[in-house]
Amino acid sequence: MLLLKLYIAFFKIGAFGFGGGYAMLPLIEREIVTTHQWISYREFIDIIGISQMTPGPVAINAATFVGYKMAGIPGSISATLGVVTLSFVLVSIASHYVIKFKESKFMKLVLLGMKPALAGLVISAFLSLARESYIDARSVIIGLMVMAMLFSKRIHPILVIAVSGLLGVLFYSF
Repeated sequence: MLLLKLYIAFFKIGAFGFGGGYAMLPLIEREIVTTHQWISYREFIDIIGISQMTPGPVAINAATFVGYKMAGIPGSISATLGVVTLSFVLVSIASHYVIKFKESKFMKLVLLGMKPALAGLVISAFLSLARESYIDARSVIIGLMVMAMLFSKRIHPILVIAVSGLLGVLFYSF
């Protein structure tokens, strides 16, 4: 029964998580932290951090982690299959029609309407994470330094993560 619940929960995330990545975070949080309470909010934040260091989309990493925590390897498989099922089916079907609808005015209008919604989801995810991440002046300073690095130059995200970790060690060990 738990494997089915994992599959269905992550199927919903995969089905309604338009925009991928950070745009999916509010939906993932609601489903696995609030609704099912499979993990704590702290673990959710950890998943996001780990997802930055591991290959693959955050939804798949979250599915794998939560599934494993709840039911071991079968749980990982069930949750991961849930999150990718609809995308796989839709991409398989859509691949035949992409060229036909590529220049469709209706499709362009749909995408124009979705862009601001996706930006709103990303901002919502940021605000939710900020409440838990910016706990003191040191964490705000680290955040501002990282933001300055990202806006000033095109620095690789791995380097930004490494610098953030180093700053955490320096700021919090003394």
